[in-house]
Amino acid sequence: MQAVKCKLKDAEKIKRYLLENKVYNKEYKPKKSKEYLFFPLINNISLKKFSEAQIVETILEKVEPRNYKEYLFEKISKNRALPSSYDIVGDIIIIDINEQNKKYEKEIANALLKSHKNIKTVLKKVSNHGGEFRTQKLGFIAGQNKKETTHTESGVRMKLDVEKTYFSTRLGTERKRIASQIKRKEKILVMFSGIGVYPLVISKNTNAEEITGIEKNPIAHKYAEENLKLNKTNNIKLYNGDVRKIVPKLAEKFDRIIMPLPKEASGFLDVAVQCWKKGTIVNLYGFSHQNSLDETEKQVLDFCKKNKIRVEIIKTVVCGQYSPRKYRVCVDFKIK
Repeated sequence: MQAVKCKLKDAEKIKRYLLENKVYNKEYKPKKSKEYLFFPLINNISLKKFSEAQIVETILEKVEPRNYKEYLFEKISKNRALPSSYDIVGDIIIIDINEQNKKYEKEIANALLKSHKNIKTVLKKVSNHGGEFRTQKLGFIAGQNKKETTHTESGVRMKLDVEKTYFSTRLGTERKRIASQIKRKEKILVMFSGIGVYPLVISKNTNAEEITGIEKNPIAHKYAEENLKLNKTNNIKLYNGDVRKIVPKLAEKFDRIIMPLPKEASGFLDVAVQCWKKGTIVNLYGFSHQNSLDETEKQVLDFCKKNKIRVEIIKTVVCGQYSPRKYRVCVDFKIK
């Protein structure tokens, strides 16, 4: 293809000249050698004002599309409503393919692999999160046929099976928010600790003294134990089992209790009360409708009022949309 060959010292002003005259071909990458730069051209242009520049024939690489959809426009209409968001967990993409796009799922998945060089696998959602462990059925579309990966968040590496364990990358910012609250020497209980993400992020990024995690899903617990070794952590204790059975056996009071089970966490306040004390801070998650975002906060206040517990609501934070008009919220409150 045609390109302008120029010396490095003239490159900036020549590029500006080409852009101003609308002959710079943005579909191709410029090429650099020790002495020269080659700028891709759409059409010929006079270079009289640049005595050392010339138009030559050369080979240049195409610019990679920034959006996976750009790979699809030769096969799929630009007017088609393609999925605009998806989850990236380690080297796996998880995407929701609706009925309208089902016959294009292979093309969509291959386009995602092309546009994300570090991705090895594309999976599709087959079911919503559900069951005792809130797991989700996933189907393979393209790449390597696997469901295990290693994900990195806040300096922590975590191994997991995306189908057999519950893990949300979308809560990464929220986990950082919780970690930023933690003071030196805090003793922390994480109910429903899953693959160990809350304990690990806290251990890595705070000066907490000790973190206890309880998880009922045996597969998630196994990954959590592996992740402790992976991150060489020594201030986390993990228990596999039902919090209702394990908490009474701990016979311990904590400075902070984290309850990241949105659908049912408020139903475990009767368990949390066994291990909190005056001054304990609780971070409890719940789902609330957009017209009543204080719904989870009311559940906390109702429980405390019924049990004659004095409590101070620090704040209620919206930390993500769960479904249309329904949001995940976290109520931060303190026992007085």
